[in-house]
Amino acid sequence: MSILIDQGKRVMVQGITGREGMNRARLMMDYGTRVVAGCTPGKGGQEVLGVPVFDTVEEAVSEVGNIDISVIFVPAPLVRNAALEAIEAGVKLLVLVPDRVPIYDALEIARKAKEYGAQFVGPNTLGLLSPGKAVLGMMGGRAKSAREWFKPGSVGVTSRSGGMTSSLAYYLSQSGIGLSTIVHVGGDAVVGLPHPEIVKLFEKDPETKAVVMFGEIGSTQEETVADLIQNKEFTKPLIAYIGGRAAKKGTRFSHAGAIIEGNTGTWEGKVKRLREVGAHVVENFNDIPRVTREVLKSL
Repeated sequence: MSILIDQGKRVMVQGITGREGMNRARLMMDYGTRVVAGCTPGKGGQEVLGVPVFDTVEEAVSEVGNIDISVIFVPAPLVRNAALEAIEAGVKLLVLVPDRVPIYDALEIARKAKEYGAQFVGPNTLGLLSPGKAVLGMMGGRAKSAREWFKPGSVGVTSRSGGMTSSLAYYLSQSGIGLSTIVHVGGDAVVGLPHPEIVKLFEKDPETKAVVMFGEIGSTQEETVADLIQNKEFTKPLIAYIGGRAAKKGTRFSHAGAIIEGNTGTWEGKVKRLREVGAHVVENFNDIPRVTREVLKSL
């Protein structure tokens, strides 16, 4: 098994006729993702890479049948409308790749998703990948690279940084540690599935034996994960690295979501809280594969 994505899920690409949408659709299809439709208003009736294109998501669902996931590659100001259209058409998982999505638009998407029982990853995400099964978004760049870099196995990865998501998954795989699913939750202040929601999904996944989390200063995502561990809602081993140790007060650092408010969201606070509940907090990024191997051997 895996979380959120596998080779059986039916996927559409909103914005498939654009350069980015087309290139990433090629990546997904070459890797094995089941892309069944594309959507670009005004471009209905065309085909991209053999995939039929429709003017609306509703029309796509009517013509090709149920769609499980939509990956959205449209300009940031258009993400809100594209996401709401997909949710209202019955799509239950969205991947919002673009950055600079207005925060109020993200909040509106979250409200609509809750109303319809849907979920979304991002905004500002590379997407997610289940090695050997399927990829959503742009992780790996090309299918050949994704196959070589990320190996299947039993460790889940959740990360707030796009670049570090790929790096972390690569170094774990190259050290002989296989991965169940790799998720970039997104770097914005409001994201659909933050760390706590992802680790809860990993908790339910029998394929995942341990989770590696790349966290950052700002927000309370990592502290909430610690709460889940304390309350035994997440019981699998957690190996965590928190970025931003050297960031000084007033410094602009990393992503839009890396905002410290008062005494919450600090590097020290996150590390202390995670250690209190028994997480394996690694201060040197290069030690993550070694510590993960040690944890797996102890299971």
